[in-house]
Amino acid sequence: MVDVDEFIEEAKAEIAEEIGDRHAVIGLSGGVDSSTAAALAYEAIGDQLTAVYVDTGLMRKGETDEIRETFDYMDSLRIVEAQDRFLDELEGETDPEEKRHIIGEQFIREFETVAREVDADYLVQGTIYPDRIESEGTIKSHHNVGGLPERIDFDGIVEPMRDLYKDEVREVARALDLEEIISERMPFPGPGLAVRIIGEVTEEKLEVAREANHVVEEELEEYEPWQALAAVIGKATGVKGDNRVHGWVVAVRSVESRDGMTARAQELDWDTLQRMQSRITGAHENVARVVYDVTHKPPATIEYE
Repeated sequence: MVDVDEFIEEAKAEIAEEIGDRHAVIGLSGGVDSSTAAALAYEAIGDQLTAVYVDTGLMRKGETDEIRETFDYMDSLRIVEAQDRFLDELEGETDPEEKRHIIGEQFIREFETVAREVDADYLVQGTIYPDRIESEGTIKSHHNVGGLPERIDFDGIVEPMRDLYKDEVREVARALDLEEIISERMPFPGPGLAVRIIGEVTEEKLEVAREANHVVEEELEEYEPWQALAAVIGKATGVKGDNRVHGWVVAVRSVESRDGMTARAQELDWDTLQRMQSRITGAHENVARVVYDVTHKPPATIEYE
C-alpha cells in the first residue's frame, strides 16, 4: 500500500513542477479517480486549474446537479453541455472500440475548446494503473488512455495517479477530506452509459440504461459491491398487459473486487433480484426482461463493452 501522505506531497510537487506558472484543465467526471486528481491539482496550482465537467448525455441520473453541488468550492469549475455533440458523433456506430475512441476524441475536443478559452497548455487526468494495464494489453481502450486521438492540442498531459490502484486512490481521497459520496463511490466508466449499451447508442437505450442503473445502485447499496451496474444487451419477447412486446433485455451485474483487475460476481438474495426486475421492467414500457450476470472476471470483463 502506498504511503498516502508521502504520495500526496510528491504528486502535488510533480504537478506544480510540470505545469509551472502556466494553466491546466482537468476532466472532472465526479468519479473517485478524476475527483482525487482534481483535488490534488487544485491544492498544487490553485486557480491555474480549470476543472471541466462535460455533460455527454451518457451520465448517471442526476449526475450533473450532483457535480455542481459537490465541487462548487472550485471557482473555475466549468460545466459543458455537450449531449447533442456526443450523440451525433456516436450515431450509427456499433463497434465497442470505435465507440470508446469516438468518445475519447470528443472529450479531448471539448477540453481543447475550454483550454483555448482559459489559455491552458496542460491536461491533467485521473488515469490509474489498471487503466494503463488494460489499455496496453488491449483488453479495452480507456477514453483517457487508449482512446486518445493522435492529435492533441496540449503541451503535456499530467497523470499524477498513474501508478495507483483503485483502493489506493480511495485512501488518497480520504486523506484529502473529499466527501464520502466521492471517496467511496463505486467505479463508473469514462465513456459512461455508452459501454453499458450493446450496439448503437440511442436516446431510448440511454433512457432505459440510466433508469436501470439508478435502480441497481439504490437496491444494491447494502451489499457494498465494488461495482454494480445495469446494461442494455439486446431485445427479446415479453408480455406487457395483454400485449406481446419485443422489448429490451437489461442485464444486472454486481461484483466484489480489490482493484478491478479480477472480480467475483456477488450472490444476491432472490427477493432483491425480484425487486430490481420489478422496478426496472416497470420503469419503461419497452423493457421485456431482466437477467442477472453470474460471470466472474476473468473470463468476463466487468463492463459489457
